[in-house]
Amino acid sequence: MPEISFTLNGRHRTVTYEQGMHFLEVLREILGVTSPKDGCAPQGYCGCCAILIDGHPALACLRKPEHIAGKTVTTLEGIPEAQRAVLSRAFVQEGAIQCGYCIPGIVLRASSLLESGKAADRDAVIKALPGHLCRCTGYTRIIDAIQTAGEAYCNDGVFRSDLPRRPNIFADGRQMDGGMGVGSTSVRYRGLDHAMGTKDYIADMRVEGMLHGVMLLSEHPRAKIVTIDPAPALAMPGVERVLTASDVTGRRHVGLIVEDWPIFVAQGEITRCVGDVLALVVADTAFRAQRAAAAVAVRYEVLEPVTDPEAALQPAAPQVHQSGNLLEVCAFSRGDVETALAGSAHVIEQTFRTQRIEHAYLEPEACLVVPRGDRLTVYTQGQGVHDDQAQITAVLGVERERVDVELVSNGGAFGGKEDLSVQAQTALAAHLLGRPVRTVLTREQSLRLHPKRHPMTLHYTVGADADGHLTAVRARIIGDTGAYASVGMKVLERAAGHSCGPYRVPNVDVEAKTVYTNNPPSGAMRGFGANQASFAIEGIMDLIAERVGVDGYDIRERNLLNPGDTFATGQIMTGSCGVRQTLEAVREVYKNAKYAGIGCGIKNTGIGTGMEDACRLLIRVLDGGRLEIVSGYTEMGQGLFTILRQVVSEETGIDPATMAVRTVSDDRVVCGMTTASRATALGTAAAQLAARDLASELEANSLEDLAGREFYGEYVCDFTVKAGTAVDNPKTHLTFGYATQVVILEDDGKIDRVVAAHDVGRAINPLLCAGQIEGSVHMGLGYALSEDFPCTGGRPDSLLLRDLGILKAKDTPQIDVILVEVPDEIGGYGSKGVGEIGLVPTAGAVAGALYAYDGIRRFALPMIDAPAAAASVPKARRAS
Repeated sequence: MPEISFTLNGRHRTVTYEQGMHFLEVLREILGVTSPKDGCAPQGYCGCCAILIDGHPALACLRKPEHIAGKTVTTLEGIPEAQRAVLSRAFVQEGAIQCGYCIPGIVLRASSLLESGKAADRDAVIKALPGHLCRCTGYTRIIDAIQTAGEAYCNDGVFRSDLPRRPNIFADGRQMDGGMGVGSTSVRYRGLDHAMGTKDYIADMRVEGMLHGVMLLSEHPRAKIVTIDPAPALAMPGVERVLTASDVTGRRHVGLIVEDWPIFVAQGEITRCVGDVLALVVADTAFRAQRAAAAVAVRYEVLEPVTDPEAALQPAAPQVHQSGNLLEVCAFSRGDVETALAGSAHVIEQTFRTQRIEHAYLEPEACLVVPRGDRLTVYTQGQGVHDDQAQITAVLGVERERVDVELVSNGGAFGGKEDLSVQAQTALAAHLLGRPVRTVLTREQSLRLHPKRHPMTLHYTVGADADGHLTAVRARIIGDTGAYASVGMKVLERAAGHSCGPYRVPNVDVEAKTVYTNNPPSGAMRGFGANQASFAIEGIMDLIAERVGVDGYDIRERNLLNPGDTFATGQIMTGSCGVRQTLEAVREVYKNAKYAGIGCGIKNTGIGTGMEDACRLLIRVLDGGRLEIVSGYTEMGQGLFTILRQVVSEETGIDPATMAVRTVSDDRVVCGMTTASRATALGTAAAQLAARDLASELEANSLEDLAGREFYGEYVCDFTVKAGTAVDNPKTHLTFGYATQVVILEDDGKIDRVVAAHDVGRAINPLLCAGQIEGSVHMGLGYALSEDFPCTGGRPDSLLLRDLGILKAKDTPQIDVILVEVPDEIGGYGSKGVGEIGLVPTAGAVAGALYAYDGIRRFALPMIDAPAAAASVPKARRAS
């Protein structure tokens, strides 16, 4: 094997490596240096693997090992301690960390800016960041953090001990307070570790005797598998086993709602998408497993795929599943739509189309499974440890008690890590081999395998009276759920339920169809159908405003839901309905802008629709006066672990620094999936109950005296019903979050800024709350202007991150967040969900702003013809 010598973090190193490796593999897999992360290797686009080579920033995945010979390499582990301290503190102070996966690479880049003396120059910082993607933050607070570190620099590597604070950190004038309890800007849990790359993700974890699994995926979206021959792979060095469908010891199909997704497609069966798994190759190194997976010989009989959802509904269409191509229909109505439309002064009929979107979380899917006697410990990045546990034990055919699942806080999810990805196959390998197995997807595999945002066609017929008051809405929606159900029927149910937006409509007739195709699966993604429906209804509102002769603000003001009004599903709004307050907060901004668009949004908090919404939580008192908080909800960058510590501190006065937080599959903390913007609202309520019990005990005991005790909090909401249930007040959802956003354009048609007023109920942590909104607005802008995941014949047109159209720092406008607090009756301390609502009204507001600028109505996403999209749309799509 080839050998190189170089200097790594001040030490001379000589290593041998396998021909064909890139330098990131040498660092991570051979030398165990894990601060450079693998987000897209070897594409070299995300920036997560940034290192310094002879003092200059470079991407490790783009460097061949032989090109490093004789050079000096520095990773975060090797930068000066003073820089490490000031950068990590600045990133935590400014709220620049969410999931944290991209941050070590950006911090490494920032260290070079400190060395060059440019870190305090905001324009220089923005200019230095095009090589980095962040899917969580919207970049603003990252730029703030680097600038803060630069302003703390004195000279000769010396930094001020007290970091400067940025002025006007919030658009509404509030400042960071550095407190510990509810309502404070308490620092992010393990934020310093995230910044320095010392917080392990699953791909960073190592255990003795660990093997590596690599997936083999189908080459065709629809084809009969004639044979799978593992012999060529088994003959290669280091290969331990090749697992296929015949190796499954329990059930082979999984699914959160419908068990229609095989963990392996068997010989003789027909594939349904290019993300179907045919085999798992297990070897002694990840590199060897990759090479061996490519050697597995598969013979296909290729069939014509079904790729158009409307064509899939035709009687002669090939059936993707034996049950047919129509997965489910959600339909409900109230009032008399026909009569209302006939009597309306204005009737608008319009079709809207939205695209397929890739989540693009920076951390690809990964799982580590460790056998311990007759039990398995599964380290997952999934959004529901108990759902993972139930599906894995079904696949293995073992009792649930034999599989423990523990969350390793993940590098972003946005709904895309609800379904199983690699957990079941990895657990099966560890179960059969009796050794630890870790599987990590490449970026290309991730793009093929996990569910996307549903592309939808939404046909609306809407009536209004002479003054623009809505009289009726008829909506017909078709969603392409791809090859497998995932939670597709619930996404379309949510689109139907939110079809009227935050507006008062007396007559409603809605039907939404969820359709199977051979396209990549579609499932949960931030917004969960509400944003597709919002784009349509906001476009309708602008059309009605034009007919009536009023502006976008006035037409919304006269139609907004008030407490006591009826939501689309028939649910009566409560006193916590704060959408009007969000509208009023942006009135002057909108009215005084030259080119502006406006959109209002509503998004459910909690799953609702007849399902239980709950949080169950334990507080354990450990030796030494420390606490451990145990929950069933996932930390995925939204700040849940930080917030749970704040609640316990609020009720007990205990310093959050003494608290650790874990998510495990303990039966006592069953919460369900971390979805529907519900973890904070429910988690704070459960934590408050447990913490108050602890506080009561502390009145007569010291914390040390309570070592070994556990305090339990359970908060259950089970009063919702399905849409269409015939009751007087069909409470289809626990509660809602609300927003109004204004998008303002410059004279050249590019976006100058977005003003986002959000009713969050109660900002448990204003810094984290604003960060969630900024990040989701950034995602919403990409959704509106540039992002797409087009497929032809069931195949993605590209598997490159650069072709997804994600906005980078230089393309992201100023985002001003206004936190409106109308306390909720359900959420803990009055809180409402904020994780998804941030992108619900964005696309509609962008479309309105573009119309104000150029007079062109746009009814399809993304709006790639807009001047604001030019810099971010991939050249190939722009040309087409």
